Amino acid sequence: MRFNIPVKGNKKLGSVVKKVRASKRLAAMWKCSNVNSIDRLGYNDHGPVHIQIVANAALQMLRLLVAGGVKPSIVKNHKMTVDDAEVVVVLAASLHDIGMTVHRHNHELFSIILAPQLLPELLGGYSVEEQVVMQSEILHALPHYSKELAPFTVEAGVVRVADATDMSKGRSRIPFDMGKKDIHAVSAQAIDDVSIKKGTKKPVKILVKMNNSAGVFQLDQLLRPRIALSGLGKYIEVEAVVQAKEKHILTKFTL
Repeated sequence: MRFNIPVKGNKKLGSVVKKVRASKRLAAMWKCSNVNSIDRLGYNDHGPVHIQIVANAALQMLRLLVAGGVKPSIVKNHKMTVDDAEVVVVLAASLHDIGMTVHRHNHELFSIILAPQLLPELLGGYSVEEQVVMQSEILHALPHYSKELAPFTVEAGVVRVADATDMSKGRSRIPFDMGKKDIHAVSAQAIDDVSIKKGTKKPVKILVKMNNSAGVFQLDQLLRPRIALSGLGKYIEVEAVVQAKEKHILTKFTL
């Protein structure tokens, strides 16, 4: 299974990435998630494409935070390593939407129920005690939507924000092509690219390139609340750029 992650010398992460690629059960869950999301509900991708985008964004954000002097929670509270923190965010990103196999509503909570079926396989190589710590940190990072279950680890906050960075026009292509022309689909069509970079004032900058100012809706309604509830607001800056000549997304809209 294709799953491209920049390991950068992290042997633990390299081992886990190989296990993710080899997991037939996880691949089947991603497929079932997309059947419910795309085929049955007409939503956007919640399978391997989305997962890889979120995992890479989360890993990049974590590395920038660490470079900026932010200590991951698993290091601070459990005396484990930054390498382990990278495993936490990549596996949490890999598992955060598997609850879509059950239902769209509360799918992140279903993910918490399903993930323990996969974690012993994916965390092979860790001791029993380390697996308990890793599993608790990964499961804590799965409720990426819930306001009631706000994260209190750096790693969970990273996953919450990273999920919201997958908001470019490719995310809305399926519902838009199927005729969905609400503000969510239209504003997503306005976003050409989202990238994670080193910030100028803060450790992380989320750079958003838009072809139409309608994309501001995505930033205000999707990205802003995720950052606010992540606990990482003081470390993240957002910059949105609209190209000189705005693109027409709709030529006609009827009720």
